[in-house]
Amino acid sequence: MLARPDEDTLIARHLAPLASDPAAFNLTDDAACLAVPSGHELVITMDALVAGVHFFADDPPDLIARKALRTNLSDLAAKGARPRAYLLTLALPDEWSEDWLADFVKGLDLDQKHFDIALLGGDTTRAAGPLMLSITALGLVPAGKMVRRKGAQAGDRVFVTGTIGDAALGCRLRLQPERFENLAADHRAHLLQRYLLPEPRHALARVLQAQASAAMDVSDGLAGDCAKLCRASGVSAMIDVAHVPLSAAAHTLCGTGTDMLELALSGGDDYEILFTVAPDRCSTLMAEARAANVAVSEIGSIVAGNALPQFVHEGDVMSFATTSFSHF
Repeated sequence: MLARPDEDTLIARHLAPLASDPAAFNLTDDAACLAVPSGHELVITMDALVAGVHFFADDPPDLIARKALRTNLSDLAAKGARPRAYLLTLALPDEWSEDWLADFVKGLDLDQKHFDIALLGGDTTRAAGPLMLSITALGLVPAGKMVRRKGAQAGDRVFVTGTIGDAALGCRLRLQPERFENLAADHRAHLLQRYLLPEPRHALARVLQAQASAAMDVSDGLAGDCAKLCRASGVSAMIDVAHVPLSAAAHTLCGTGTDMLELALSGGDDYEILFTVAPDRCSTLMAEARAANVAVSEIGSIVAGNALPQFVHEGDVMSFATTSFSHF
């Protein structure tokens, strides 16, 4: 068995090739130096992922890497920011191998090319427990144009991108496959793929800058994240569950019981964008979203007050055992 490389060799062999931006100095210095274009601001976000909490330890390493990067890029998209670069902290468990790391890096390289970004630096260390990685993503937005959670007003319409619930249902499929035996094979494959590989909606970033009054990405569940956006804005919301977009697979499952519907609305890992738009901007928003080739759905409205958002299903207000995924 070949000896593992030391940290400097690991960085030079596997990570330095990802640092194509001159600002990274090929990872040969203690820090990067990134210039911000005139008239722009830097948007910064960070997410940590831990094996057994955010992904399965036996997930393919390239998909673990891509999911970690994309969850952060989703945050940038919700802020209306264009991705610029990222930092990576990688804490490897005792059983790591160079083959595993090489596949992990291949995943990062693939998405770097897709999203036109590069690694600027970070840190590598040994984990005392399971694999842990943290990515800090940097994005650019015209000065004063970042879209915050705060800003929704009574009367605004509530929208989401894509479809909701697929990833949470895909995670449940991994944990309890026996509950999905009657689901068509293509539907199972769709749910698993959505859990493994989110799709940041960057094509909508400029549209959000121009049209949205508030926005955030849906990472911990639509019900809980809608509550967070409303709390930041000092408002509440009425959501028509019939208008929440579901994939064919999710629609089939949600018709089998309210537990599946509740999971779809609160389970998390969607990485879609939840946003609000003033009524007189909705037609423009819809036209611009179509031009950007991003599916958006109007699901409700913002109302005055500080009560939790109400999710109305078949005339009744839903009650959630928990409104979102929690790390604690």
